[in-house]
Amino acid sequence: MLKSHPKRVLIAMGSNASNDLKESYDLLVDAIKSLTSEFITNVNISKFYKTPAFPVESGPDFINCVLSGKTHLLPGDLLNRMHLIEEDFGRTRMKRWGQRTLDIDLLDFENNVIPSAIYVNRWLNMPLDMQKIKTPDQLILPHPRIQDRPFVLIPLGDVAPNWKHPIFNKTSQEMLNELAPELSIGISCFA
Repeated sequence: MLKSHPKRVLIAMGSNASNDLKESYDLLVDAIKSLTSEFITNVNISKFYKTPAFPVESGPDFINCVLSGKTHLLPGDLLNRMHLIEEDFGRTRMKRWGQRTLDIDLLDFENNVIPSAIYVNRWLNMPLDMQKIKTPDQLILPHPRIQDRPFVLIPLGDVAPNWKHPIFNKTSQEMLNELAPELSIGISCFA
């Protein structure tokens, strides 16, 4: 069986396991080791950032980062493996956008739009009040909230400054520049 060419992926990671930011940082470092020892190669990791929880007052501050890399896995298989790693690190999905030991999001997979541009646009244009209660029932790529989250856009710029959103055709910096400046308040480099 021929092995496919590795595909470029962008992955966001975060943890707000407790009020101890060092604990969250250590969890992220260990989770990155799990990802990269098994199925992600050619890894480039952003700086780690301390960020306020989103939505406001939904828990302790996060430590966030983004990594770029290559994989031979298909998008759905990669997502399943990422969910297994989250579970291994104690992630439970009891509340949407609640406190969590580990959050791993597939942001982009080789600039593919999955499952379709129409479906992705429905999620891109969803009002915030609906985002808080609706959970996708399938993989959506690019991740439908990249453009709204400075805690993703800032580290994304560290590892893939030239990447362009496959629907908006904008870089992370261009999308960050379009956000209200107050959304970036409280984000600082952690390590």
